[in-house]
Amino acid sequence: MRLALTLVLGGGLLASTVWALDLPAGDPAAGRKVAGMCRTCHGIDGFAKIPIAPHIGGEPLGYLAAQLAAFRDGSREHEMMTVVARGLSDQNIADVSAWYAAHQVSAALPASADKSGAPEQCVACHGAVGLSELEDAPHLAGETNIYIETQLKAFRSGKRTHDVMTAIAQELTDEDIRAVANWYAGVKLEISAPE
Repeated sequence: MRLALTLVLGGGLLASTVWALDLPAGDPAAGRKVAGMCRTCHGIDGFAKIPIAPHIGGEPLGYLAAQLAAFRDGSREHEMMTVVARGLSDQNIADVSAWYAAHQVSAALPASADKSGAPEQCVACHGAVGLSELEDAPHLAGETNIYIETQLKAFRSGKRTHDVMTAIAQELTDEDIRAVANWYAGVKLEISAPE
């Protein structure tokens, strides 16, 4: 049985914002084995081990699969991820995405913070505490400042493109980017393994 994932960004149906992946159904147990190659940077539980790697435990299934497929086909590039993804089959992508998506996440703002202070331009997709409300948007809770700043600057410069994020990032100053990064980096993220 194959799983077809169609993701639409921002709730609108725009041809360039639709990813259609025809992947087999993923098996989290098999995905845990594939995740062995991810553990050095992202951790076996999806809690990043290095500051320039994102936390991937509990990310939406469709987002994970789409990113791996993009690294594999070259539409998204990264010196390490492109090499790793090129060696993944459709089944590997489905399995490892199922493994990490099966993790449970929770996030909490610091006691001194109030949700009303969340970055306005980010909340609709990534939530005030950084837990995505959409299947095709990543969680930002607990990501390091350096990771968030690097990604936003990549969207702003055009090094990384996305129909929604590119336009948002192009409107951000360095100070705005730093504020977004500080907000989400200040959120406490917890990732729990699947039961």
